[in-house]
Amino acid sequence: MKNYAVIDIGGTSIKYGCATDDGRFLEKSACPTRAREDGGAAIPQKVIALVKDLSQRHELAGVAIDTAGIVRPGDDGEIVFAGEATFPGYSGTKLGRIVREAVKLPVLVENDVNAAALGEVWLGAAKGAASAFMITVGTNLGGCFVQDGKIWHGASFSAGEIGYLRLHGEKRILEDVASTRALIREAAFSHNMSPSEITGEMVFDWAMETDEDALAAIAALADNLGEGLVAVCCLLNPEVIVLGGGVMAQQEILGPMLQQRLEALVMPAMREHTHLAFARLGNDAGMLGALYALLHKV
Repeated sequence: MKNYAVIDIGGTSIKYGCATDDGRFLEKSACPTRAREDGGAAIPQKVIALVKDLSQRHELAGVAIDTAGIVRPGDDGEIVFAGEATFPGYSGTKLGRIVREAVKLPVLVENDVNAAALGEVWLGAAKGAASAFMITVGTNLGGCFVQDGKIWHGASFSAGEIGYLRLHGEKRILEDVASTRALIREAAFSHNMSPSEITGEMVFDWAMETDEDALAAIAALADNLGEGLVAVCCLLNPEVIVLGGGVMAQQEILGPMLQQRLEALVMPAMREHTHLAFARLGNDAGMLGALYALLHKV
């Protein structure tokens, strides 16, 4: 049994811990990312400090990192692109190389959504599936396709970015109408409130109280997200579509809506071997997926 440092770099916080090679956590914690305040270029030094701290309590065999941004897998673990508004100066950072040279351990860096999908295939909702597509629904939409335990990265390492799917006849993309941000915007408008005043959880609470406007906002989200699921079914025909992100905790409401959408829009022969599943690993998915990628070199 070997132990590994696992690190998840998000816009608000860096989650980290030590996990065994079978995916069992020995410890977990978190700290602020402070990318806006300190700059994205400071992130490697924060990661190095976390690894060195973990190494005082555990004998480490490697470091598995998942991070926001487009990542070039390989020895450099380069951040090809990260939004300047959230991660100023992070693009171009050779995160994997910097950390590896500092801690003298094998290091793997992967995109956060890609890693989460791989985690769900390894130990979560898509365990045992030969093919799976994961969609994460949050402020934005992310996606990743995993085939035979390997991430399909694409020519520019941005395959699966379903949130940027252009909508026919509109100057909008899918995440404009199928994200938590869209749900909140619609509910706020119908309740004559500012989007900053409400959360996705509040919208579902209102729906449970049979608030018609909240129910309409959720139905619109499901309809629009369903369009994305249809595209996934037609293009990739995966065995499992995994739905993740905070709003997907409302699976009792969203599950039947999305299933009905698929049944209405995709012919039976194309969808009969594809089923919907809801993510099971929560905030651990990315760290576990990065660990799997490090262990199996995928």
